[in-house]
Amino acid sequence: MADSNASCENCMNYIYDEDYDDYVCIANIDEDEYYRFTQNNRCPYFRFGDDYTIVKKQM
Repeated sequence: MADSNASCENCMNYIYDEDYDDYVCIANIDEDEYYRFTQNNRCPYFRFGDDYTIVKKQM
C-alpha cells in the first residue's frame, strides 16, 4: 500500500475479473517485488482512483 490511507480497493490496478469472479490486481509484479511489498506494505504500482475514474477506465 502506498500509505496508511491507500488500499487495493482505491487503486486503478485493482479490477474485477469475470473469469475469477473476483477483484484482482493487474500490475505486473514479480516474486521479488511481491516479497518487498509484503515486508513494507508499500506498493510501487499504487495509483489512486476514485469511483468515477475507476468506472470511466472500465468503459
